[in-house]
Amino acid sequence: MNRIRVDHWLAALFLFVMASIAFLNVVSRYVVHFSFAATEEITINLFVWLTVIGSGLAFERGGQLGMVTLYNVFPRKMKKTVTLLNAAMNTILFVLVDIYMIQAIYQEITLFQATSPALAVPIWIYYLGVPIFSLFVFKGIYKHCSAKLKLLREGE
Repeated sequence: MNRIRVDHWLAALFLFVMASIAFLNVVSRYVVHFSFAATEEITINLFVWLTVIGSGLAFERGGQLGMVTLYNVFPRKMKKTVTLLNAAMNTILFVLVDIYMIQAIYQEITLFQATSPALAVPIWIYYLGVPIFSLFVFKGIYKHCSAKLKLLREGE
């Protein structure tokens, strides 16, 4: 059952755009001896967004850092507790990231009104991707925790 996954498509799109921009920038440097300054700004912000989406994919696949050797020694009940604790701590971490990012967005809109140097885009637009794309992180944490708990229940 192949479903269209928005997170996969966004990650692929961001990576494609970043690679295309970098390629075109290198070609333009060698052909016309001119570099586009705005490309760096776009690439950096897409990289941040891609990292957030990739974190969600890593959580979903169980690819985040963990202490597997210690986890494997625990009895089954302890594994359930540790799995829930891990999911809770990861969720709290990203909730805090979102809170601070939303505060930064609010400050940029109301107080600072800063714009990016190359394209003069309001900075808060670049910041907005982090809390939006962190929804994929929360989904990944939930899916991984659910799958792990299901495996532990089936093993009883």
